[in-house]
Amino acid sequence: MSASEQRQPTPTSPLSLKSIKTGVSKIKRKVTTKQGWVGDYNYSWLCTPSLPFMKRERRMPPFYALDEDLPLILAISSGLQHALAMLAGLITPPIIFASALNLPSDLSAYMISASLIGCGIMSLVQMSRLHLFKGYYLGTGLITVVGTSFATLSTANAIFNAMYTDGTCPTITLADVLGTSLVCSFLEIFMSFFPPRVLKRLFPPLVTGTVILLIGASLIGSSGILNWGGGSNGCQTRPTTGIFQLCPTISAPRALPWGAPEFIGLGFLSFSTIILTEIFGSPFLKNISIIVGLAVGCIVAGAAGYMSSDNITSAPGITFLWVHTFKIGVYPPAILPMLAVYVSLAMEAIGDITASAEVSRQEVTGPVFDSRIQGGILGDGISGFVSALFTVTPLSVFAQNNGVIAITRCANRGAGRWCCFFLILFGVLGKLSGVFLSIPNPVLGGVTTFLFASVTTSGIRVLASIDFTRRDRFVLAAALAFGIGNLLKEDIFTHLFEGVRNPNKGLQGDKEADVDTQSAEELDLEMSSGEEKQKVDV
Repeated sequence: MSASEQRQPTPTSPLSLKSIKTGVSKIKRKVTTKQGWVGDYNYSWLCTPSLPFMKRERRMPPFYALDEDLPLILAISSGLQHALAMLAGLITPPIIFASALNLPSDLSAYMISASLIGCGIMSLVQMSRLHLFKGYYLGTGLITVVGTSFATLSTANAIFNAMYTDGTCPTITLADVLGTSLVCSFLEIFMSFFPPRVLKRLFPPLVTGTVILLIGASLIGSSGILNWGGGSNGCQTRPTTGIFQLCPTISAPRALPWGAPEFIGLGFLSFSTIILTEIFGSPFLKNISIIVGLAVGCIVAGAAGYMSSDNITSAPGITFLWVHTFKIGVYPPAILPMLAVYVSLAMEAIGDITASAEVSRQEVTGPVFDSRIQGGILGDGISGFVSALFTVTPLSVFAQNNGVIAITRCANRGAGRWCCFFLILFGVLGKLSGVFLSIPNPVLGGVTTFLFASVTTSGIRVLASIDFTRRDRFVLAAALAFGIGNLLKEDIFTHLFEGVRNPNKGLQGDKEADVDTQSAEELDLEMSSGEEKQKVDV
């Protein structure tokens, strides 16, 4: 038996009196000794800023592997860093969805809380690595966190617009998106039982990198920059009548026209704070630079009168899943683009899990790594299925915490479990969701523009790993021609089916996939090209 096979996890043995006593003794030692609380970690290094005139201590803290004994303070602080590092990314999709659907404040706050709770629960599943049967697992066994997917934003917005055109009310629209997501999640669950090498051959980095790049670019233009200017709810067109004459609405505390200098300044303050924190901040602050940017922007916006306490007042003190429920349905035209979303999520999960394994100093080849990929994709698909039951938009593997692992040198799953605890706690505290909803659009826009640009950069990084051939360049050029062309002139396919009398739901779905979902059109084009390339190579 090889060494890698020997490292395969073994099934957990039944609890015995001896094992219980051992566990109790370990907990007692952990909470009653200085070593159990503090350990020998270099906490001063973690909190020392990187100022030009200061000399930083060269001694690096020790590296804590997956299952090493971890001091309690380090476990709690690392878990908090993981939670804060991904918090801005977690709350952004539900805030954008709620804004697009014009949901009431109580329902909008619930969507944020439910997303946080769902992320905490499903992250715990990914970290647990449950053995199913034979060589199949559920979860990665790494600090693999789960978050609300950015990939669904452009697709969901297209579905919202189409259903609004049909006169569907917002709650039914959201319920149909959840139901469609639930049905389509079975594709990723099915894909998880394919060998990772087969998936990588079917969907090479040329496909996944371009999809991620265009998703990020699409979100910058359709959400990030628009909110930076004041809002993306219709006020960006500067209408001369109606409630959207000013942003975010004419009833806001300090409503201004879209693109007003005050809005641009607020967004730039948040954006520049992130950059300054990354340059001069301590390792702890660097890990939560997005939250620092939000906090600084909100402090200035609140002092200047741009924030309202209405959302905080209306939010409940304590909340949980299923406080609001929806009658789930399926919207047939959305099935095609949603299937494309799940394919891209599976491919993105492979890259994220690989990066997590690398920074955790685990093998990135061999049967153990392949089982982590299999378990991670299965967990990703089940997260999409369960998220609909949690009344949450699709959840998928997040990559934001890899930087936290690399900087803190702590890859221990104990820290990951504390991260899950904090995410669930943030979700249960309903007033916190009210605070997030009160963030002014320009502040949120400055931060999300940076986040979406990070998504675009991830796609570029994937493409940069390719040893380009002439055919690869040809495929990428053809894909970007459609993708970037659609981004710059997004209404090009709007009149595509005007000559068709009584188009069926399938044609409408094709149209929505082509017009508004860059991931769908990109993946369809590159999959066919990738298959041709494989035939030529053979």
